[in-house]
Amino acid sequence: MAGPEKAFLRSETGTVIDCLFNPAELTVAKANTWRPSESKGQNAPVMRFQSGQPATLTLNLVLDTTDKGTDVRKHTGQLLDLMKVDKTLAGSDGQNNSARPPWVKFHWGRIYSFKAIVERMQVKFTYFASDGMPLRAKVELFLRQYEDDEVRPLQNPTSHTPTLHTVHRVVQGETLDRIAASHYADPTRWRLIAEANDVVDPFAVPAGALLVIPELPVRRRG
Repeated sequence: MAGPEKAFLRSETGTVIDCLFNPAELTVAKANTWRPSESKGQNAPVMRFQSGQPATLTLNLVLDTTDKGTDVRKHTGQLLDLMKVDKTLAGSDGQNNSARPPWVKFHWGRIYSFKAIVERMQVKFTYFASDGMPLRAKVELFLRQYEDDEVRPLQNPTSHTPTLHTVHRVVQGETLDRIAASHYADPTRWRLIAEANDVVDPFAVPAGALLVIPELPVRRRG
């Protein structure tokens, strides 16, 4: 039996950062901007909608390497790198000294996917080896929505909403038809996954591989 889905971050550059432990909770916030209109002689003005503000996602991660006795900064360093400027990214211009850090996607199974920039991060080391090497850390991540059409709210997997565009990590023994049955409730749709990932042999996908699971085409009524 497969274990629980592991949460992970995938950066714009393709780097995958696994969460050693799934977060205990996620905090999602969203705000809109409204402005009062001119309403002379009225007790209260009519509010006019201006625009939506980017959603935010806050989560806390626990990173612990006490079982291996290795430096936990290997993992915290990967997270901190997400806030570093990368001059190889699209839109960078060396002549204008213009560059930016990468955007990231937080994934948790097929339930949640959030494309964002890392606005703020706080790392707190809480346990050390006798020589001072840090073995445990708590990380607070503040993510801010990057694109409007890439963010979807938490959804009930049993609802009739479209399947999320997400990423699936292949476990030992899985084939594309089984993965299609899991995500689409229809094993015959394995070709959608194969085409999206340039898979040649649907029965030879290696364990640990990350597959993009595309949304099902929307049927329009004529």
